[in-house]
Amino acid sequence: MPAFDLPLRELEDHRPDLQEPPDFEEFWHATLKEAAQPEPLVSVRPVENGLRLTDSWDVTFRGFAGDPVRAWFSRPAGVREPLPAVVEYAGYGRGRGLPHERLTWVNAGYAHLLMDNRGQGDQYGNGGDTPDPHACAPGGPGPAARGLLSPHDHHYRRLITDAVRAVAAARVLPAVDASRTAAVGNSQGGGLALAVAGLVPDLAAAVVTAPLLCGIRRALDLTDAGPYGEIAAYLSVHRGAEQAAHRTLSYLEGISFARRAHAPAHFGVGLRDTVCPPSGAYAAFNRYGELTATTPGKEIHAYPYNGHEGGDAFQVRRQLSWLREVFES
Repeated sequence: MPAFDLPLRELEDHRPDLQEPPDFEEFWHATLKEAAQPEPLVSVRPVENGLRLTDSWDVTFRGFAGDPVRAWFSRPAGVREPLPAVVEYAGYGRGRGLPHERLTWVNAGYAHLLMDNRGQGDQYGNGGDTPDPHACAPGGPGPAARGLLSPHDHHYRRLITDAVRAVAAARVLPAVDASRTAAVGNSQGGGLALAVAGLVPDLAAAVVTAPLLCGIRRALDLTDAGPYGEIAAYLSVHRGAEQAAHRTLSYLEGISFARRAHAPAHFGVGLRDTVCPPSGAYAAFNRYGELTATTPGKEIHAYPYNGHEGGDAFQVRRQLSWLREVFES
């Protein structure tokens, strides 16, 4: 797919106006207060992962409404001292899979928590284990359109809350340095990491690639690829629901979360990405931390000939180097 969004020189200055609801902060404060639990963990069980150099545990923590959310927790085998923690969020339609699938951050020497996506896991990968008992509001079958007519009912209200609670869970897991916790993700996972950066003020770092839910209104005009295409498909049938849908999506806008972030951030974007258009990532990057007292450090890497895969392993190498510097500073 050829480049279809703004030219790079315009992306670098892209700071779109936001139709941000006046009660955005109150909405999320109330949502997270309702989900707060004095003890975030439900259970932590060691599992046999077939690996000699990595130890893994099957974790259940309390997410939105206290619902049980599954995750894999892994650490370098035999290491007992507290380690920095990487909380990773999976992509759209994917579940947590199997404990041996994602070993990059463990091999880098970190404790690693991979959160399951509630109500997802059936589109690709190796499945998930967390149902979404609240998925009954009007909306399309895909997660992006579930509960589209009300911000209180939308799937991402629950998933973003789970993502915040995953950080709380990671911080009380065995031998974790709670002061050095990073949120990491690509695509949907990147959108979740960005939301966490805006909702957890003492996060140590955010590592974001090709984030979903950034520049949502513009993305709906640019692409029919999923997940945005699922929203467009719903609105093509439910004509006249646009106003309610746009209001709901304004509470999920990644740029609004980015504005409130305090942690240093590392971004990556493919300029031919038709799934999560690059203008959304650049808008979030350009406005990242603008409402905080001190502007956090940030950098972005663009790949002109890459799509949704971004810089792939090349970008991961950059992430590893950058996060090591952040954790060791």
